[in-house]
Amino acid sequence: MSAEAAGSEQSEQAGAGAYGAGPRADGGGGGLERINPPHLAPPTGFSHAVRAAPGTLVFLAGQTALDGSGKIVGDGIVEQFERALTNLLEVAAAAGAGPSDLAKLTVFAVDVADYRRHARELGRVWKRLVGGNFPAMAVIGATRLWDETALVEIEGIAVVRGR
Repeated sequence: MSAEAAGSEQSEQAGAGAYGAGPRADGGGGGLERINPPHLAPPTGFSHAVRAAPGTLVFLAGQTALDGSGKIVGDGIVEQFERALTNLLEVAAAAGAGPSDLAKLTVFAVDVADYRRHARELGRVWKRLVGGNFPAMAVIGATRLWDETALVEIEGIAVVRGR
């Protein structure tokens, strides 16, 4: 490995932090930082979160009920919603955002009627994990999600205030 390549590799690793966030290998990004917590399933063709200039917007990629090995967990909408929301909150935390920083969420459900039938249970999961903060939200019916066994996917935008 050349000295230049080794220096570049060390620079990338130094900026990566505990969650794999850091500059892109190609030096691009226009001030965007990709954040991919190592304990979530590795992203393929997307980033778990993208944070704009420090202290501003964090774009959270859709999260499903994937466990760390990349397998969907939970048989029903409530269990999968809880895991997907937990994954989203972990990604947000890795980007420096807490539950109260969530500004907008979109929930994609393969069966909106099932989602509505379980609205009270889903609300209890929300209260336990997020509290009383409610971002702008939408629930959108989807024919299917990327993983055929996923029942729900949640994506969002957080606004991280200066800390």
